[in-house]
Amino acid sequence: MSATLIFLLPFTIFSIFAAAQPRTSNISLGSSLYPNNSQWLSNSGQFAFGFYREGNDLAIGIWFEKIQPRTIIWTANRDVKLPRSNDVQLLLSDEGIKVILQDKQGLSPPISNITEPVAWASMLDSGNFVLYNSNAKIIWQSFDAPTDTILSGQCLLAGRNLVSSISATNHATGRFQLSMQHDGNLLQYPVNPISTTPQYAYWNTETYTAGDNVSLNLDHNGQLYLLNSTGFYIKNITNQTQLSDNRVYRLTIDFDGILRLFSHSLTPNDSWSIEYSSPSDKCAPLGLCGLNAYCVPIEEDPPCLCLPGFVFIDQDQKDLGCRRNFSTVDCANKIETRYSMTDLDGLEWEDNPYSVLTLNETACKEDCLRDCDCEVAVHKDNKCRKQRFPLRYGRTDETASTLVKIGIESSGTKTVSKGRNKQLQTDIFISGVAMLTFALIILAITGVVIYRYRVWGYKKVHSANGGFVEDVTLRSYTYVELEKATKGFTDEVGKGAFGTVYKGVMSNGGRVVAIKKLEKVVGEGEREFQNEVNAIGRTHHKNLVKLLGYCHDESNRILVYEYMTNGSLADFLFRSDGRPAWEERIGIVLNVAQGILYLHEECETQIIHCDIKPENILMSERKCAKLSDFGLAKLLKSEQTGTHTGFRGTRGYVAPEWLRNMPITVKADVYSFGVVLLEIICCRRSVYMDIPEDEVVLENWVYHCLEADELHKLVQDEEVDKAKIGRMIKIGLWCIQYEPSLRPSMKKVVLMLEGTVEIPAPPNPDSQSQHPEFLTPTEWLTD
Repeated sequence: MSATLIFLLPFTIFSIFAAAQPRTSNISLGSSLYPNNSQWLSNSGQFAFGFYREGNDLAIGIWFEKIQPRTIIWTANRDVKLPRSNDVQLLLSDEGIKVILQDKQGLSPPISNITEPVAWASMLDSGNFVLYNSNAKIIWQSFDAPTDTILSGQCLLAGRNLVSSISATNHATGRFQLSMQHDGNLLQYPVNPISTTPQYAYWNTETYTAGDNVSLNLDHNGQLYLLNSTGFYIKNITNQTQLSDNRVYRLTIDFDGILRLFSHSLTPNDSWSIEYSSPSDKCAPLGLCGLNAYCVPIEEDPPCLCLPGFVFIDQDQKDLGCRRNFSTVDCANKIETRYSMTDLDGLEWEDNPYSVLTLNETACKEDCLRDCDCEVAVHKDNKCRKQRFPLRYGRTDETASTLVKIGIESSGTKTVSKGRNKQLQTDIFISGVAMLTFALIILAITGVVIYRYRVWGYKKVHSANGGFVEDVTLRSYTYVELEKATKGFTDEVGKGAFGTVYKGVMSNGGRVVAIKKLEKVVGEGEREFQNEVNAIGRTHHKNLVKLLGYCHDESNRILVYEYMTNGSLADFLFRSDGRPAWEERIGIVLNVAQGILYLHEECETQIIHCDIKPENILMSERKCAKLSDFGLAKLLKSEQTGTHTGFRGTRGYVAPEWLRNMPITVKADVYSFGVVLLEIICCRRSVYMDIPEDEVVLENWVYHCLEADELHKLVQDEEVDKAKIGRMIKIGLWCIQYEPSLRPSMKKVVLMLEGTVEIPAPPNPDSQSQHPEFLTPTEWLTD
């Protein structure tokens, strides 16, 4: 081994030294290229630097000139698209390499970041494109900024990555990376993993203790190994005998997440041969099939399938993942009649359960079916691990079983054989006459019963609500008045859980109002009406939608509100014509927080809203945000601190305690507010499928950006002070903590928004159930 080390070290040093030497005619300052097949060649003509076509666009890169079809080994600014036009120019100046867009009279981002003037450039026979200063010193080289490939004589230094391309024909940033970590371990991850720990690596060299400054090296004879800065040989990765020196080699992390070592003889009829690949299982790369899809060992490329009840987002790009092919329904009674459970044996996902129970498979299935928040359960080792969508990293595992909740389809129409058509028609005619006669009799009886019932119901309601109308100082309308104001309830502007909202114009003064017609008059609808009139009739705040009146006419239950001309926050926030200004969004956040604070601590009777979401936040003409829809509100008497109640709210905004059979307190509203706050800051929904996988779940992406100091990604191109973004994000993350005791009160939230309270770094909101050390509230949370 020592003899091998002595031989490899000088050879590697010589290779690197040789690669740094100019071995071709100099490219002088002022030289330029255009997209008309001109290029800068290496001395042997083996490598070329210049423009190449990529779909309908242009890219700049380096490729093997003598190997066909063209093999791209490096791409400049790989995510920047250049127009496919002859007016694009590549210029070598003393400031580096510039891309000039003549038609736009502008520049694309610089290819090379340098701090001193350039004297000349060279395309070397090693495949390295270099820039020199006047002392012939290399001040920039493509070998220091690899994309998805390294070549013989090139090394991947500690702290650097190779990142796959999107596809064989699209060299933009893909979904997988090879990372040479500072601890000496070489790993393969999905791009932007939840954590850069071995848990989320799908392959690694297990060289954790090799120390800093370890590099990955590829020799001219095809040997791939790890070497430290002193020349000590750490590990031979390829574990193969010495290959031929008469071939060229490249190491590429391919778009399917597999790391492959290729070789080529440079002869005209040869093609690239695979000398080594890792991992060997093509389903090993995490995230190969996208969200809600899983990888199976089949010949298709990619080898992906969707969960039952799901279809591919794009049939031509199956790696984008899958979406539901059925409509979800609100969590309600008799959920077993709306959903069924389907078994998928030998399949598991990223281990990210919100609840783990010790149950057999049958009990696990039944428990998930009853749990409104459970969408998938993974049963393994007699443990039922309940999870929410989206699911990541699906792959086969013979020891696990996946139980999927899917919507029950409507039953189809049965067909009848031709031989029975005639007899069937006769039967239908006879049955029809009999049924019509019977129906007329029933109709007459029903008419009498309904009439008597309505009279009895009218008396009963007014008797049961003695003093109710007089107790609320609001305008009382008749049904006829509101029917006339809405022109027969035709101008629908919204629909809620219990009723529909119409736009109306009152006859006395022409005031425009919003009229909410409740669709149920018994059960929850009746309770809602009483809750809403009693609660809102006594509330007065600039950030609450004002209740103007009501209709308590026989079985009709209607509420009359002030009309909000700018619609809901959802319309305002998620519109396609651009995001609202930062200061405007901050004002909305404060409006909503002050409205909730009033409900919790300042009105006569404490109110838990229970359904805070953008659709229930309305915008006035002056863009003042106001809370609406107290239909799900639960009133608390002064001596109560919490209440048990049926599931209420909207999926995505409800706090975890709704699903844990815990008492519901004002902290449930704090959670919903936190979700809305993050949506307001980022101008997007909390779960959004048609974006990169690591950004799908907003709270995970926001926390990752905070940890990685990449908050600018959350506001796109807006000019916003990073400290302000960080402050808002911290508030949102504290509000959505798993444990209610860790969430601040709305009073504390308002103080934080006003800048009068310091905000410590929040724990990961997705990890509370797994990390008991976070369960003790910190002192700063107390009012």
